[in-house]
Amino acid sequence: MARLIELRDLSKVYVRGKERVEVLHHIDLDVEAGDFVALMGPSGSGKTTLLNLIGGLDAASGGSITVGGERIDQLGSAALARWRAARVGFVFQFYNLMPMLSAQRNVELPLLLTRLSGAERRKRAAIALELVGLADRAAHKPAELSGGQQQRVSIARAIVSDPTLLVCDEPTGDLDRQSAEDVLALLRALNRDHGKTIVMVTHDPKAAERANHILHLDKGSLVGQGAVATA
Repeated sequence: MARLIELRDLSKVYVRGKERVEVLHHIDLDVEAGDFVALMGPSGSGKTTLLNLIGGLDAASGGSITVGGERIDQLGSAALARWRAARVGFVFQFYNLMPMLSAQRNVELPLLLTRLSGAERRKRAAIALELVGLADRAAHKPAELSGGQQQRVSIARAIVSDPTLLVCDEPTGDLDRQSAEDVLALLRALNRDHGKTIVMVTHDPKAAERANHILHLDKGSLVGQGAVATA
């Protein structure tokens, strides 16, 4: 399969006053299109930083980031914002839903950056909600939904623009075990049945087992990689 993500000699440094903190050290990584990769490691190992770089939410200090054949580390802020809107779906631990909007309107939000008509936005949001099993909750606001349902709304929002790549930062970290299993099964189905490439940060070994590959970060460096059976 073709590579979707290519990281070469990737480094990230934060400067705090006179202190220089190197968070990622010369990372080389390839992720194939259609893969499902879990990033694991202790707190402070650089997992979320690496995820944010892959998703275009942060800028590298050195090296290159190529996603879908495009050097996103060379894009300006406006071009990068357009690239993110078209190519990447984001799923976070805390669902980041707008509390006063219905599930339908929350899912529509990324489409407000496009030229789609209101009718087309509503149609696509309805399709995304149906895909995550929440068509009957479209009119409900976040406070009227369980944690697992809110996370599924956030996943619908992430896929509504049909992105190539999903980046997920602790997507089950705020859920009970059954809700977590439901969300992981949904991510697995999006990968297996809809061809979404997924890169997921997690502390949970059970969540990581749903991935095709597990990568381990420690003190800003990749320390190993192993294949696991698909679930």
